[in-house]
Parts: sequence; structure tokens; C-alpha cells
Amino acid sequence: MKELTLRQVEVVRAVLIAGSIQGAANLLSVSAPGVSRLVKHTEEALGIRLFDRRAGVFVPAPEARAIFEMLNQVFHQMENLNAAVGALQKGEDVRLSFASAPSIAQFIAARAIRSVRTRFPDLMIDLNILKIEETADYLLLERGEVVFMSSPVENSAIDSTPLVEGRIVAILPEGHELALQEDVSVHDLMRFPFVGVDPDDPYGALLAQPFRDAGLSPRHSMRGRFAQTTVSLVRHGLGVAVIDEFSVAEVYMPGLIRRPLREKATITAWSVQKRGRHLSSFAEFTIAKFRQELTAATSRARWDPLPRN
Repeated sequence: MKELTLRQVEVVRAVLIAGSIQGAANLLSVSAPGVSRLVKHTEEALGIRLFDRRAGVFVPAPEARAIFEMLNQVFHQMENLNAAVGALQKGEDVRLSFASAPSIAQFIAARAIRSVRTRFPDLMIDLNILKIEETADYLLLERGEVVFMSSPVENSAIDSTPLVEGRIVAILPEGHELALQEDVSVHDLMRFPFVGVDPDDPYGALLAQPFRDAGLSPRHSMRGRFAQTTVSLVRHGLGVAVIDEFSVAEVYMPGLIRRPLREKATITAWSVQKRGRHLSSFAEFTIAKFRQELTAATSRARWDPLPRN
């Protein structure tokens, strides 16, 4: 038994709606001879007459009325399917849940999400801010698909993928004497009240690494748990600090001076997900946009101008 193809359904229904071969061709933006051949081939293959030709108008043959009723049902189902696909392409009625470390969320997340929103305008986005010790539960309990972190997560059920390597930079309050230098050494920073993160914390350990490499042990005059806290304390003149460049990637940060470290010191941004979990296309697109924005942040380092004499 010969079966109808979706193309035959489309063409036969177009003839039914238009009432003529030329009208169907105009609806489908194809040639009239092609439509005529396909209708004839369909009737021959099925062994039934689909249309009567009356004064140049194609009308359903009486024996084919039941077929046309079903053709309309099939076509409407295709319309519904295409509408559902269109809604999915825009992210309609879909939720994307992911999380980020505070340092990456500060500026990078908003830039990446802007691109995600442009691509999927109706997508519901649920962004969480997590500490590294909260990441495993978040992923393993499938509260979200991916987490963006400044260090990998050591867990056999979790995969950590490096995205971009960035720099650790020095930050100073505006007007600080070290702001007169083009770059700053960790030895310079040791002379001033130092704001930091507990070196037993994974993020704090990364920030302390350039000091350890230089044989130094920074003495914190005060500590903050997150990068934003460190930035705020330095901006208000309470000390100097080192921080990852992603946390200070804004064009203009009043009250704060950024200088490159004289010593080489890097930090890597990671995407972290549950091992074996297949990510949605929305999550994959989001990862790509985070990588793009992180890369852009490293390529246009935000060094503030030297003070004028």
C-alpha cells in the first residue's frame, strides 16, 4: 500500500484551499507544472481520484472527502508541532537553572545572560550564587545544570571543565601611593594593610599563591568571604588586595585602582556539571557565552590610568 508523504499532504491541501493548480503553486511558491505532476502522481500511486475538475476548479471528489478531513487534521497537528518548536526555540515555558561563584557573577554573568536572553527571549532564567562547598549538592540534586566557578570541584560524581585562564591583579584605593606605579609587586603590597580571603578557602588559596611563590605569608588586616566584599573594603580605603580580573572587569569602578601584578599569577574559570548529565541546548549555549565573555574580559584588561603629575 502506497503511503502519503508530508510533501504530498502539503501540496494536495494547497490545491484544496486554492481550488486550482496555479493557486496552489502561488501558495507554496513553486511552479504550477510541478504541483500538477505531484497531484497526478499521488492519485495514480493511491489508485483513487482526489479531485474533480469543474470549469477549471479543483473540488474534492466525493469518495475522497474522508481523506481530506484527515489531511486537515494532519496539517493542523503539523501547525501545532511547528508552533511548539517555535516556542521552544525562543525558550517559552522553559526554565534554565544554573549558578555562579560571586566573583564570576559580579560582571561576567550579566553580560553572558544578555546574550542568552537575546537568543531565547522567553526563556525563564534562574541564576543562583553559590559558594564552592554548596556546588556539589546543587548539581547532584539537579537543582541546576551547570555552575561557573573559579576553582574545580573535587568530587567523583562531578566534571569540572576549564573555560578561560585569567590574571590575578592588585587593587588599591584611589589616591594610594602604589597607584603611581605601572605595576605592583606582592612585596609592595606587604607594606600596607591587606584585605584578603581565608587561604584555607579554595578561592583564598588561589589569591595567596603569588605570595607563597615569593616566599611571603600575607598578614590580613581584615578578611572578606567574597570578591565583592574585598572590592568594597579596598574602595573605602581599608587596605589593598589582590583579586581575579573577572571580579573587576567593569569599565569604570570609581574609588578603585587596578594594577597588574609584577609576578605572574593566574586563575582559571571553570564550568562544573553533574557527571553523565546531558545538558539542555540552553545550558550549552550559556556555557559558550560565559566562555566568550570571560575571554573578552582577559583580552581587554582594565588597567586604570596613572595619576597626572
